[in-house]
Amino acid sequence: MSGNGKQGKILVIGGGISGITVAIEAAEAGCSIVLVEKNAYLGGRVAQSNKYFPKLCPPMCGLEISLRRLRANGRIQCHTLAEVEKIVGEPGNYRATIKHYPRHVNENCTACGACVDVCPVERSNVFNYGLDKTKAIYLPFEAVYPQRFVIDGGVCEGTSCSKCVEACQYNAVDLEEKPRTEEVEVGAVVFATGWQPYDAAQIENLGFGQYSNVITNSIMERLAAANGPTEGRITRPSDGKEIDSVAFVQCAGSRDENYLKHCSGVCCLASLKQATYIREQYPETQIFIFYIDVRAPGRLEDFYAARQEDEKLSIVKGKVAKIEEDPATQDLVVEAEDVFGGGRVSQRVNLVVLATGIVPSEVGVDVPNGLIRDEHGFLVAEQNQPGLLVAGCAKRPVDVSACMRDATGTALKALQNCV
Repeated sequence: MSGNGKQGKILVIGGGISGITVAIEAAEAGCSIVLVEKNAYLGGRVAQSNKYFPKLCPPMCGLEISLRRLRANGRIQCHTLAEVEKIVGEPGNYRATIKHYPRHVNENCTACGACVDVCPVERSNVFNYGLDKTKAIYLPFEAVYPQRFVIDGGVCEGTSCSKCVEACQYNAVDLEEKPRTEEVEVGAVVFATGWQPYDAAQIENLGFGQYSNVITNSIMERLAAANGPTEGRITRPSDGKEIDSVAFVQCAGSRDENYLKHCSGVCCLASLKQATYIREQYPETQIFIFYIDVRAPGRLEDFYAARQEDEKLSIVKGKVAKIEEDPATQDLVVEAEDVFGGGRVSQRVNLVVLATGIVPSEVGVDVPNGLIRDEHGFLVAEQNQPGLLVAGCAKRPVDVSACMRDATGTALKALQNCV
Protein backbone atom coordinates (compact mmCIF):
# COMPACT_ATOMS: atom_id res chain seq x y z
CA MET A 1 0.00 0.00 0.00
CA SER A 2 2.23 2.78 -1.24
CA GLY A 3 2.52 5.40 -3.92
CA ASN A 4 4.01 8.78 -4.75
CA GLY A 5 7.25 7.76 -3.03
CA LYS A 6 5.61 7.30 0.39
CA GLN A 7 6.26 4.35 2.66
CA GLY A 8 3.15 2.20 3.13
CA LYS A 9 3.88 1.54 6.80
CA ILE A 10 2.84 3.20 10.07
CA LEU A 11 4.87 3.34 13.28
CA VAL A 12 2.71 3.29 16.41
CA ILE A 13 4.51 4.25 19.63
CA GLY A 14 2.69 2.86 22.65
CA GLY A 15 0.90 -0.45 23.12
CA GLY A 16 -1.95 0.64 25.37
CA ILE A 17 -5.57 0.61 24.26
CA SER A 18 -5.07 3.62 21.95
CA GLY A 19 -2.00 2.20 20.26
CA ILE A 20 -3.57 -1.23 19.87
CA THR A 21 -6.68 0.33 18.31
CA VAL A 22 -4.67 2.44 15.85
CA ALA A 23 -2.66 -0.62 14.86
CA ILE A 24 -5.68 -2.85 14.33
CA GLU A 25 -7.78 -0.33 12.42
CA ALA A 26 -4.95 0.71 10.11
CA ALA A 27 -3.81 -2.89 9.55
CA GLU A 28 -7.32 -4.07 8.73
CA ALA A 29 -7.48 -1.25 6.18
CA GLY A 30 -4.44 -2.77 4.47
CA CYS A 31 -1.46 -0.91 5.94
CA SER A 32 1.63 -2.46 7.53
CA ILE A 33 2.18 -1.56 11.19
CA VAL A 34 5.19 -1.45 13.49
CA LEU A 35 3.88 -1.32 17.07
CA VAL A 36 6.45 -0.44 19.76
CA GLU A 37 5.78 -0.79 23.50
CA LYS A 38 8.29 -0.12 26.29
CA ASN A 39 6.71 -2.59 28.73
CA ALA A 40 7.00 -6.36 28.41
CA TYR A 41 3.31 -6.62 27.48
CA LEU A 42 0.51 -4.86 25.62
CA GLY A 43 -2.53 -3.34 27.30
CA GLY A 44 -1.14 -0.38 29.21
CA ARG A 45 -3.26 1.03 32.05
CA VAL A 46 -6.32 -0.91 30.88
CA ALA A 47 -4.59 -4.17 31.80
CA GLN A 48 -4.14 -2.84 35.35
CA SER A 49 -7.78 -1.85 35.79
CA ASN A 50 -10.42 -3.87 37.61
CA LYS A 51 -13.63 -2.62 35.98
CA TYR A 52 -14.89 -0.04 33.51
CA PHE A 53 -17.54 2.54 34.31
CA PRO A 54 -20.49 2.77 33.85
CA LYS A 55 -21.16 -0.89 32.99
CA LEU A 56 -18.80 -2.21 35.69
CA CYS A 57 -17.49 -4.90 33.37
CA PRO A 58 -13.90 -6.24 33.41
CA PRO A 59 -11.58 -4.52 30.89
CA MET A 60 -9.85 -7.78 29.97
CA CYS A 61 -12.93 -8.88 28.02
CA GLY A 62 -12.65 -6.06 25.50
CA LEU A 63 -8.86 -6.08 25.62
CA GLU A 64 -8.77 -9.79 24.79
CA ILE A 65 -10.96 -9.18 21.72
CA SER A 66 -8.56 -6.49 20.53
CA LEU A 67 -5.53 -8.69 21.14
CA ARG A 68 -7.18 -11.53 19.24
CA ARG A 69 -7.63 -9.24 16.24
CA LEU A 70 -4.05 -8.09 16.58
CA ARG A 71 -2.63 -11.63 16.78
CA ALA A 72 -4.59 -12.68 13.71
CA ASN A 73 -3.33 -9.82 11.54
CA GLY A 74 -0.06 -10.57 9.79
CA ARG A 75 0.46 -6.90 8.91
CA ILE A 76 1.27 -5.96 12.51
CA GLN A 77 4.83 -6.31 13.80
CA CYS A 78 4.69 -6.08 17.58
CA HIS A 79 7.78 -5.15 19.60
CA THR A 80 7.58 -5.15 23.40
CA LEU A 81 10.43 -4.08 25.70
CA ALA A 82 11.38 -1.59 23.00
CA GLU A 83 11.57 2.17 22.65
CA VAL A 84 11.81 4.54 19.71
CA GLU A 85 14.92 6.65 20.22
CA LYS A 86 14.99 8.86 17.13
CA ILE A 87 12.91 9.79 14.10
CA VAL A 88 14.29 11.61 11.07
CA GLY A 89 12.87 12.44 7.66
CA GLU A 90 9.73 14.07 6.38
CA PRO A 91 6.01 13.27 6.01
CA GLY A 92 5.66 10.07 4.04
CA ASN A 93 9.32 9.14 4.46
CA TYR A 94 10.40 8.78 8.08
CA ARG A 95 13.20 6.61 9.42
CA ALA A 96 12.91 5.53 13.04
CA THR A 97 15.55 4.00 15.29
CA ILE A 98 14.14 1.39 17.67
CA LYS A 99 16.07 0.08 20.67
CA HIS A 100 15.19 -3.42 21.84
CA TYR A 101 15.93 -4.36 25.44
CA PRO A 102 16.66 -7.99 26.36
CA ARG A 103 13.74 -10.06 27.57
CA HIS A 104 16.06 -13.01 28.18
CA VAL A 105 13.16 -15.33 27.28
CA ASN A 106 12.57 -16.28 23.65
CA GLU A 107 9.62 -17.55 21.61
CA ASN A 108 10.16 -21.14 22.80
CA CYS A 109 8.56 -20.19 26.14
CA THR A 110 5.34 -22.08 26.94
CA ALA A 111 4.70 -20.14 30.18
CA CYS A 112 4.88 -23.40 32.13
CA GLY A 113 6.41 -21.69 35.18
CA ALA A 114 9.17 -24.19 35.89
CA CYS A 115 11.68 -21.33 35.86
CA VAL A 116 9.80 -19.49 38.60
CA ASP A 117 9.90 -22.48 40.92
CA VAL A 118 13.71 -22.47 41.01
CA CYS A 119 14.43 -18.73 40.90
CA PRO A 120 16.00 -17.57 44.21
CA VAL A 121 15.56 -13.80 43.70
CA GLU A 122 12.52 -11.61 44.30
CA ARG A 123 11.61 -8.20 42.90
CA SER A 124 8.98 -5.56 43.66
CA ASN A 125 5.95 -6.07 41.43
CA VAL A 126 5.58 -2.84 39.45
CA PHE A 127 2.34 -4.07 37.85
CA ASN A 128 0.79 -4.04 41.34
CA TYR A 129 2.47 -0.74 42.30
CA GLY A 130 4.95 -2.51 44.56
CA LEU A 131 2.28 -4.03 46.83
CA ASP A 132 3.67 -7.53 46.40
CA LYS A 133 6.64 -9.33 44.88
CA THR A 134 7.44 -11.68 42.02
CA LYS A 135 10.51 -13.73 41.23
CA ALA A 136 13.19 -12.18 39.00
CA ILE A 137 11.72 -14.23 36.15
CA TYR A 138 8.01 -13.57 36.01
CA LEU A 139 4.81 -13.35 33.97
CA PRO A 140 3.48 -9.76 34.21
CA PHE A 141 -0.11 -11.04 34.56
CA GLU A 142 -2.11 -14.13 33.62
CA ALA A 143 -3.60 -13.01 30.29
CA VAL A 144 -0.45 -11.22 29.16
CA TYR A 145 0.46 -10.75 25.50
CA PRO A 146 2.92 -11.92 24.43
CA GLN A 147 2.39 -14.98 26.62
CA ARG A 148 6.02 -15.23 27.67
CA PHE A 149 7.98 -14.84 30.86
CA VAL A 150 10.46 -11.99 31.22
CA ILE A 151 13.55 -11.54 33.38
CA ASP A 152 14.18 -8.36 35.35
CA GLY A 153 17.82 -7.76 34.49
CA GLY A 154 18.14 -5.27 37.33
CA VAL A 155 17.86 -7.98 40.01
CA CYS A 156 18.66 -11.24 38.19
CA GLU A 157 21.98 -12.82 39.21
CA GLY A 158 22.63 -13.79 35.60
CA THR A 159 24.93 -16.62 34.58
CA SER A 160 26.27 -16.91 38.12
CA CYS A 161 22.92 -18.50 38.99
CA SER A 162 21.41 -19.98 35.77
CA LYS A 163 18.87 -22.06 37.69
CA CYS A 164 16.11 -20.94 35.31
CA VAL A 165 18.20 -22.06 32.33
CA GLU A 166 18.62 -25.50 33.82
CA ALA A 167 14.93 -25.79 34.71
CA CYS A 168 13.65 -24.84 31.23
CA GLN A 169 13.27 -27.90 29.01
CA TYR A 170 12.40 -25.74 26.00
CA ASN A 171 15.69 -23.77 25.81
CA ALA A 172 13.69 -20.55 26.18
CA VAL A 173 16.01 -18.69 28.58
CA ASP A 174 18.95 -16.68 27.24
CA LEU A 175 20.77 -14.87 30.04
CA GLU A 176 23.37 -13.45 27.65
CA GLU A 177 20.92 -11.63 25.36
CA LYS A 178 22.06 -8.06 24.66
CA PRO A 179 20.25 -4.83 23.70
CA ARG A 180 20.06 -4.15 19.98
CA THR A 181 18.84 -1.43 17.65
CA GLU A 182 17.15 -1.45 14.27
CA GLU A 183 15.86 1.13 11.81
CA VAL A 184 12.48 1.08 10.09
CA GLU A 185 11.10 3.26 7.30
CA VAL A 186 7.52 4.44 7.69
CA GLY A 187 5.14 6.93 6.15
CA ALA A 188 3.56 8.15 9.39
CA VAL A 189 4.14 8.01 13.14
CA VAL A 190 1.41 7.83 15.77
CA PHE A 191 2.28 8.78 19.35
CA ALA A 192 -0.04 6.74 21.57
CA THR A 193 2.18 7.05 24.61
CA GLY A 194 -0.65 7.24 27.12
CA TRP A 195 -0.64 8.56 30.66
CA GLN A 196 0.64 7.99 34.14
CA PRO A 197 -0.79 8.85 37.58
CA TYR A 198 0.38 12.10 39.10
CA ASP A 199 2.89 11.51 41.87
CA ALA A 200 0.73 11.85 44.98
CA ALA A 201 3.82 12.09 47.19
CA GLN A 202 4.25 15.63 45.85
CA ILE A 203 1.06 16.69 47.67
CA GLU A 204 2.44 16.99 51.18
CA ASN A 205 -0.80 17.73 53.02
CA LEU A 206 -2.52 14.52 51.87
CA GLY A 207 -0.12 12.05 53.44
CA PHE A 208 0.66 9.68 50.57
CA GLY A 209 4.00 8.05 51.27
CA GLN A 210 3.78 9.12 54.92
CA TYR A 211 0.78 7.01 55.96
CA SER A 212 0.41 3.50 54.58
CA ASN A 213 -3.40 3.67 54.63
CA VAL A 214 -3.46 6.57 52.19
CA ILE A 215 -3.51 5.06 48.70
CA THR A 216 -4.24 6.31 45.18
CA ASN A 217 -7.10 5.43 42.84
CA SER A 218 -4.66 3.46 40.67
CA ILE A 219 -3.64 1.34 43.65
CA MET A 220 -7.29 0.77 44.53
CA GLU A 221 -7.83 -0.77 41.08
CA ARG A 222 -5.16 -3.36 41.84
CA LEU A 223 -6.46 -4.04 45.36
CA ALA A 224 -9.92 -4.75 43.96
CA ALA A 225 -8.67 -6.93 41.09
CA ALA A 226 -8.86 -10.71 41.47
CA ASN A 227 -5.30 -10.98 40.12
CA GLY A 228 -4.08 -8.19 42.38
CA PRO A 229 -1.86 -8.38 45.47
CA THR A 230 -4.74 -9.27 47.81
CA GLU A 231 -6.66 -11.42 45.29
CA GLY A 232 -9.39 -8.81 45.13
CA ARG A 233 -9.94 -8.33 48.86
CA ILE A 234 -9.85 -4.63 49.78
CA THR A 235 -8.08 -4.33 53.12
CA ARG A 236 -5.92 -1.79 54.93
CA PRO A 237 -2.33 -1.93 53.64
CA SER A 238 -0.94 -1.28 57.13
CA ASP A 239 -2.34 -4.38 58.82
CA GLY A 240 -4.53 -6.27 56.34
CA LYS A 241 -7.68 -5.55 58.37
CA GLU A 242 -11.12 -5.08 56.86
CA ILE A 243 -12.40 -1.53 56.57
CA ASP A 244 -15.55 0.04 58.01
CA SER A 245 -14.99 3.58 56.69
CA VAL A 246 -13.25 5.05 53.67
CA ALA A 247 -12.81 8.54 52.23
CA PHE A 248 -12.26 9.37 48.57
CA VAL A 249 -10.47 12.67 48.02
CA GLN A 250 -11.28 14.13 44.60
CA CYS A 251 -8.97 16.46 42.66
CA ALA A 252 -5.96 15.27 44.68
CA GLY A 253 -3.48 17.76 43.30
CA SER A 254 -5.67 18.58 40.30
CA ARG A 255 -7.18 21.98 39.52
CA ASP A 256 -4.53 23.40 41.80
CA GLU A 257 -2.03 26.11 40.88
CA ASN A 258 0.59 24.37 43.03
CA TYR A 259 0.36 21.00 41.28
CA LEU A 260 -1.87 20.28 38.27
CA LYS A 261 -3.93 23.08 36.79
CA HIS A 262 -6.05 20.82 34.60
CA CYS A 263 -9.03 18.58 35.34
CA SER A 264 -8.45 14.96 34.37
CA GLY A 265 -12.11 14.42 33.55
CA VAL A 266 -12.42 10.77 34.59
CA CYS A 267 -11.54 10.86 38.30
CA CYS A 268 -15.06 11.56 39.58
CA LEU A 269 -16.49 8.56 37.78
CA ALA A 270 -13.52 6.42 38.80
CA SER A 271 -14.14 7.14 42.49
CA LEU A 272 -17.87 6.48 42.14
CA LYS A 273 -16.98 3.20 40.45
CA GLN A 274 -14.56 2.32 43.23
CA ALA A 275 -17.24 3.08 45.79
CA THR A 276 -19.11 0.12 44.28
CA TYR A 277 -16.07 -2.07 44.92
CA ILE A 278 -16.27 -1.15 48.60
CA ARG A 279 -19.99 -1.68 48.78
CA GLU A 280 -19.82 -5.14 47.19
CA GLN A 281 -17.39 -6.33 49.86
CA TYR A 282 -18.57 -4.27 52.82
CA PRO A 283 -22.34 -3.63 52.82
CA GLU A 284 -22.20 -1.59 56.04
CA THR A 285 -19.05 0.45 55.45
CA GLN A 286 -19.47 4.22 55.50
CA ILE A 287 -18.10 5.92 52.39
CA PHE A 288 -17.29 9.62 52.07
CA ILE A 289 -16.46 11.40 48.81
CA PHE A 290 -15.02 14.91 49.15
CA TYR A 291 -15.26 16.83 45.90
CA ILE A 292 -14.92 20.25 44.28
CA ASP A 293 -17.29 19.57 41.36
CA VAL A 294 -18.66 16.23 40.20
CA ARG A 295 -18.25 15.85 36.46
CA ALA A 296 -20.42 13.13 34.96
CA PRO A 297 -21.32 14.26 31.43
CA GLY A 298 -24.08 12.83 29.27
CA ARG A 299 -25.19 9.28 29.97
CA LEU A 300 -22.74 9.07 32.87
CA GLU A 301 -25.09 11.25 34.92
CA ASP A 302 -27.28 8.15 35.39
CA PHE A 303 -24.33 6.31 36.92
CA TYR A 304 -23.76 9.21 39.32
CA ALA A 305 -27.44 9.34 40.25
CA ALA A 306 -27.51 5.60 40.97
CA ARG A 307 -24.58 5.91 43.38
CA GLN A 308 -26.35 8.73 45.24
CA GLU A 309 -29.06 6.27 46.25
CA ASP A 310 -26.59 4.51 48.56
CA GLU A 311 -27.62 5.60 52.07
CA LYS A 312 -24.16 4.94 53.47
CA LEU A 313 -22.42 7.05 50.81
CA SER A 314 -21.94 10.69 51.79
CA ILE A 315 -20.93 13.04 48.97
CA VAL A 316 -19.47 16.19 50.53
CA LYS A 317 -18.72 19.31 48.51
CA GLY A 318 -15.49 20.67 49.91
CA LYS A 319 -11.75 20.66 49.37
CA VAL A 320 -9.65 18.54 51.73
CA ALA A 321 -7.16 20.67 53.67
CA LYS A 322 -5.06 17.91 55.23
CA ILE A 323 -4.93 14.28 56.28
CA GLU A 324 -3.30 13.12 59.49
CA GLU A 325 -2.81 9.71 61.07
CA ASP A 326 -3.70 8.55 64.55
CA PRO A 327 -0.49 6.63 65.39
CA ALA A 328 -2.26 4.42 67.90
CA THR A 329 -4.75 2.97 65.42
CA GLN A 330 -3.33 4.08 62.05
CA ASP A 331 -6.78 5.48 61.30
CA LEU A 332 -6.81 8.69 59.30
CA VAL A 333 -8.41 12.01 60.10
CA VAL A 334 -9.57 13.96 57.05
CA GLU A 335 -9.92 17.71 57.57
CA ALA A 336 -12.08 19.36 54.90
CA GLU A 337 -14.46 22.19 54.24
CA ASP A 338 -18.18 21.51 53.90
CA VAL A 339 -19.53 24.08 51.45
CA PHE A 340 -23.20 23.22 51.86
CA GLY A 341 -22.88 22.70 55.61
CA GLY A 342 -21.17 26.07 55.98
CA GLY A 343 -18.17 24.96 58.01
CA ARG A 344 -15.34 22.48 58.41
CA VAL A 345 -15.56 18.75 58.99
CA SER A 346 -13.15 16.32 60.62
CA GLN A 347 -13.82 12.75 59.54
CA ARG A 348 -12.06 9.65 60.93
CA VAL A 349 -11.74 6.74 58.48
CA ASN A 350 -9.78 3.49 58.08
CA LEU A 351 -8.66 4.16 54.52
CA VAL A 352 -8.21 7.17 52.21
CA VAL A 353 -8.18 6.94 48.41
CA LEU A 354 -6.69 9.89 46.55
CA ALA A 355 -8.16 10.59 43.12
CA THR A 356 -4.90 11.68 41.55
CA GLY A 357 -4.94 13.21 38.11
CA ILE A 358 -3.71 12.04 34.72
CA VAL A 359 -0.41 13.36 33.40
CA PRO A 360 1.18 12.48 30.04
CA SER A 361 3.78 9.74 29.92
CA GLU A 362 7.31 10.66 28.95
CA VAL A 363 7.90 10.22 25.23
CA GLY A 364 11.69 10.49 25.04
CA VAL A 365 11.87 10.45 21.24
CA ASP A 366 14.19 12.75 19.29
CA VAL A 367 12.08 14.05 16.39
CA PRO A 368 12.60 16.78 13.78
CA ASN A 369 11.98 20.21 15.36
CA GLY A 370 10.79 18.57 18.59
CA LEU A 371 7.29 17.71 19.75
CA ILE A 372 4.74 20.42 20.50
CA ARG A 373 3.00 20.25 23.88
CA ASP A 374 0.19 22.26 25.42
CA GLU A 375 0.44 24.14 28.73
CA HIS A 376 -0.27 20.94 30.66
CA GLY A 377 2.40 18.85 28.95
CA PHE A 378 0.14 16.87 26.63
CA LEU A 379 1.06 16.50 22.96
CA VAL A 380 -1.06 18.74 20.73
CA ALA A 381 -3.03 17.14 17.91
CA GLU A 382 -1.42 19.33 15.24
CA GLN A 383 2.29 18.62 15.34
CA ASN A 384 4.91 20.39 13.25
CA GLN A 385 4.70 17.83 10.42
CA PRO A 386 1.55 16.23 8.96
CA GLY A 387 2.88 12.69 9.35
CA LEU A 388 3.34 13.01 13.12
CA LEU A 389 0.02 12.17 14.81
CA VAL A 390 -1.20 11.82 18.40
CA ALA A 391 -3.87 9.51 19.84
CA GLY A 392 -5.75 9.04 23.10
CA CYS A 393 -4.48 10.23 26.47
CA ALA A 394 -1.20 11.36 24.96
CA LYS A 395 -3.07 14.52 23.95
CA ARG A 396 -5.73 14.88 26.65
CA PRO A 397 -7.25 12.97 29.59
CA VAL A 398 -10.18 10.84 28.39
CA ASP A 399 -11.84 7.56 29.28
CA VAL A 400 -11.24 4.27 27.47
CA SER A 401 -14.18 4.51 25.07
CA ALA A 402 -13.12 8.02 24.04
CA CYS A 403 -9.55 6.77 23.56
CA MET A 404 -10.74 4.08 21.17
CA ARG A 405 -12.87 6.49 19.16
CA ASP A 406 -10.00 8.96 18.93
CA ALA A 407 -7.57 6.20 17.97
CA THR A 408 -9.84 5.07 15.14
CA GLY A 409 -9.91 8.60 13.73
CA THR A 410 -6.14 8.88 14.13
CA ALA A 411 -5.69 5.64 12.19
CA LEU A 412 -7.60 7.18 9.27
CA LYS A 413 -5.36 10.24 9.33
CA ALA A 414 -2.26 8.01 9.42
CA LEU A 415 -3.50 6.06 6.41
CA GLN A 416 -3.77 9.28 4.44
CA ASN A 417 -0.02 9.77 4.91
CA CYS A 418 0.78 6.27 3.66
CA VAL A 419 -1.15 5.99 0.38
